[in-house]
Amino acid sequence: MLRSSVRVLGRHDVDEALALCARDSVANLFVASRLHASRQRGAGGEFWGWYDGGELRSLCWSGANLVPVEANAEALDVFADRARRQGRQCSSIVGPAVAVLSLWDQLEPFWGPARDVRPEQPLMAIDGPPLVPADPLVRTTTAEDLPVVTPACVAMFTEEVGYSPIAADGGALYHAQVAGLVSAGRSLARIEEGLGGREVVFKAELGSVIPEGAQVQGVWVNPQYRGRGLAAPGMAAVVRIVRARFAPSVSLYVNSYNVRAVRTYERVGFRRVGTFATILF
Repeated sequence: MLRSSVRVLGRHDVDEALALCARDSVANLFVASRLHASRQRGAGGEFWGWYDGGELRSLCWSGANLVPVEANAEALDVFADRARRQGRQCSSIVGPAVAVLSLWDQLEPFWGPARDVRPEQPLMAIDGPPLVPADPLVRTTTAEDLPVVTPACVAMFTEEVGYSPIAADGGALYHAQVAGLVSAGRSLARIEEGLGGREVVFKAELGSVIPEGAQVQGVWVNPQYRGRGLAAPGMAAVVRIVRARFAPSVSLYVNSYNVRAVRTYERVGFRRVGTFATILF
């Protein structure tokens, strides 16, 4: 192997790649979860490994997202060149801000314009009990909850990303993704009887889970219930459930302009451990 080279990793490389991810288990949690999944089934993308002196130094996941791992400047140049030659196949570039924005600087002339650039997203984590009482009504959802959980997920996604996730194919793929999270016990919600029947009041999902930690996504409070102080107890419940059933550390990333959310997470006990960036297409 040349002193510096790049190649697509296979199953025999998983242990070495996981060791690289472990250098920052919170920032690299998503790619680590893809590596774990690749041992049982297809990963749904490629792991590009950048080697220097015969040692794996950096990674880049190329799938529905493009996600750099422990990438230095030389590795980012290589990953950007490979991504440019391959053509855009991802819906976003996401990960540590310095690496993501460097990739985007090189890819924007070929892939641009982006639909949205979010250059500063605090990466936050908690590895102890929450600092506020947990909402006792937040629980793991079941298949019977899908008729109310799925619309809540669609509403959250549309509000957060700016378009409906069910527009392209009538929702078949997205509905399957939500159902998969529910069946895996990774969908958490408070569901109550409203004027129009059962409805989700608060929800969150575990987007990625590895033995060391879980990454929360899709945190949402029903607009009809906002301003009632439900978010912090809801997140405290999420932390308790995750730490009891899945992993000792809980993390998430949030847009820096969402000051209310950042302060809510801080009240629960989350601390900032890094900065992410996301490029949306």
